[in-house]
Amino acid sequence: MTELLIRGARKAYGATLALRRGDFDLKGGEVHVLIGSNGSGKSTLCKIVAGSVKPDAGEVVLNGAPVTIAGPQASRALGIGIFYQELSLAARRTVAENILLPELPATGGLFVNRRELDERAARYIAEFADVAGDGFSADTPVLNLRADQRQLVEIMKALASEAPILIFDEPTSALDRAQVDRFFEILKRLKGEGRAIVFISHRMDEIFAIGDRVTVIRDGETVATSNIAETDPSTVIRQMVGDQGELVAAAAAPAAAPGEARIALQVDRLGGQGFTEISFRVARGEILGFGGLHGQGQSSVLRALFGAASHDAGSVTLDGKPYKAASPRDAIAHGVAYVSGDRSRDGVVQGRPILENVTPIHFLRNRIGLVRPSALKDKADGPLKALKTKFQTIDHPINSLSGGNQQKIVIARWLIDRPDVLLLDDPTKGIDLQAKSDLFALIRQLAAEGMGIVLYSSEDAELLANADRILVFNSGSVTRELRGDERTRYNLYHAAYEAA
Repeated sequence: MTELLIRGARKAYGATLALRRGDFDLKGGEVHVLIGSNGSGKSTLCKIVAGSVKPDAGEVVLNGAPVTIAGPQASRALGIGIFYQELSLAARRTVAENILLPELPATGGLFVNRRELDERAARYIAEFADVAGDGFSADTPVLNLRADQRQLVEIMKALASEAPILIFDEPTSALDRAQVDRFFEILKRLKGEGRAIVFISHRMDEIFAIGDRVTVIRDGETVATSNIAETDPSTVIRQMVGDQGELVAAAAAPAAAPGEARIALQVDRLGGQGFTEISFRVARGEILGFGGLHGQGQSSVLRALFGAASHDAGSVTLDGKPYKAASPRDAIAHGVAYVSGDRSRDGVVQGRPILENVTPIHFLRNRIGLVRPSALKDKADGPLKALKTKFQTIDHPINSLSGGNQQKIVIARWLIDRPDVLLLDDPTKGIDLQAKSDLFALIRQLAAEGMGIVLYSSEDAELLANADRILVFNSGSVTRELRGDERTRYNLYHAAYEAA
């Protein structure tokens, strides 16, 4: 029997049509994948079911009966639980409190029943105990957790709802492979219990590993639903792209020859919190990849090089000269750029116009006080077009854009005044396939023009397709370097897991 049926759902925000015609059906005992480009309408469809968005038209049918979902509380009462792509945790509350936040057990109606809270939360914490990593416990405040650990808490929070219908919107974007594997084990168990699960992901390998059916949404409309066993990745991608033409194919990375080119960045025995004895060189025109399981020191090294974190050992030279960034502002002045995949924390200034979000680095590097808006728009136009950024006007607030287009704004701000070294910290996390294709086409172009690029990606396929060399991290150290024909999925997995 169909658990959930959505017919003709429509939602507009002013002149922006977020969802034109959303059709979707979900059955008990299945994982139904929902896929589409950022801004295609899939998250809006899920938010309609979760009660956080009210549709302008359409019908929601639950267990054969039409329902009106008045809000999140009504959705929970109907047996629907959701994991949000943008985390909805209370930073100063503990892990246990966040897991049960929607319904904290109370004593006398006033005070939290700590014993019941701990007992109930412990069940969900135990599911991930051996993959959550150091510093993760029931009484740890969420603000002290890493990004992957915060995401695990959000997953536990959704599981704790014990809802018959569960919606997971990009739940694995910050997780490492061991964490993803554990999560998938749990999903398979829940499916066996008859739960109905919606799973949104941009990772094609995950979709085909966990899904039973897949529904594709394009430009606000449902365009296809298929059994996973009867389709393939190329078909799904063609359905996503439609008549927009073929995606730019990921070019095979050229053989790197850093010894024949001018060295842009050299790092010798760098050490700090989360990493030790890190040494490498990046030549101008080279893309150096950081691989390995998530949270093995890759991001910490990049943030230290950008002055956003400290290092207490080793040395760095930039274009042959000693370099140590005391702060991000210092790094910017030296021509070093940093792009984080956590755009909500390190990227966009929500509520402010696109123009203000794309030009702050230009102000810093050139020490500009006052400037005409028209001149700024001219400066921003080239980078925005190079990344194929979609927006109505540059004066619109950045939160009017999809996640993928917000990330393009974050990247474009560094291209008005070209840096010498570009540090990319999992830059495609949570963005769609088309946006990824646009981004990597530009990255290869920037390398060809002589920029030195360091790319950390939690997606192995991105590294294998775009990096000239790959340094595999494990437990804060580089365990192997992969060059040329060594850059295979097997070698990458072997190096990442052998010491883990």
